[in-house]
Amino acid sequence: MTALTSAELGRPLGRRATFVQISSAFCLPCRATRRVLEIVAGEQDGVAHIELDVADHLALGERLDVRSTPTVLVLDADGVERVRATGAPTLAQARAALARVIGSLERPSSA
Repeated sequence: MTALTSAELGRPLGRRATFVQISSAFCLPCRATRRVLEIVAGEQDGVAHIELDVADHLALGERLDVRSTPTVLVLDADGVERVRATGAPTLAQARAALARVIGSLERPSSA
C-alpha cells in the first residue's frame, strides 16, 4: 500500500483522513473537484484537503502512477492510501469515499 507523509505533501495530514487532490493548472474538472473536496473536508472534524499541482510534483506523480487529473486519493490517519479515484467526484461520491476510510478506522478490531 502507498503511504504518504506530511513532508512529501507539504502540509499536515488530517487527524482522521486526508483528501489528496492531484491537479493540473488548466484542468477544469480540477476546479470543481477542489470545491467538492473543500466542502466535504469542512463537514468532518479532522479531515484535511491537500491539492498538489502535478507539474510541481513530477516525482510524486510518477511514484503514485498518476495518469490523469484530477486524481484523488483518500488517506487514512497514517497517510496510507485507502481510496483512489480519477475524474471530478460528486459530493455524494466524495462523502462515500471518506466514509469508507473513516468507517474502517472506527470499527472495533476483532480480537
